[in-house]
Amino acid sequence: MKISTLAACALVLAACSTAPGPQQLEQATEVALKASFRDQGIAKVERLNQDEAQKVCSEETPPSDAVATRIEAAQLATIQWPADGVYVGDWREGEKLAQNGRGMTWSDAAGAPSGGNCYNCHRISKAEISFGTIGPSLVQYGKMRGVADVADPASSAVIKYTWGKLWNSKATNACSGMPRFGHQGVLSPAQIRDLMALLLDPKSPVNAQ
Repeated sequence: MKISTLAACALVLAACSTAPGPQQLEQATEVALKASFRDQGIAKVERLNQDEAQKVCSEETPPSDAVATRIEAAQLATIQWPADGVYVGDWREGEKLAQNGRGMTWSDAAGAPSGGNCYNCHRISKAEISFGTIGPSLVQYGKMRGVADVADPASSAVIKYTWGKLWNSKATNACSGMPRFGHQGVLSPAQIRDLMALLLDPKSPVNAQ
């Protein structure tokens, strides 16, 4: 047994015998978690490390409005907007991404592109009969927001909001459970453009119904 595992067990036992407070239990749990995982392939133990937003939103009590606003502002500052001004790609590729749940597991090759796994949380089109309900339905996402043409300047606010939501969802909702696709490097800018097209292009399965 590794020394770190022994230390974790000792902390847990000590915590149980002395009626610990929440902070002690949290520390013991963190030590036990880190002792129970190891690097394998591209999956690294560093994934257990939380940033401020994750730590605050892991608490039983939701953050105050002031803290949530501060987190959202900090996350908004991390968004990388397209330098060339091109926000929308190919909805056909976006649909493939939305239905692809692979990526970032220990058995995946380093640098292998990940899928968006959107279907696992959202309904993407009316034709779907199996979909997740953790997130809201995306059916007619662009149409409901008045996007009749992705090249129309009037659509720019919706386009920019959608890019920001895909890049870093915590910029608009501090405790959002949606992956921060761009911020965490799950998807490339080119992949995000294709998902943008799926959501906004009037001809995509999301809107053409």
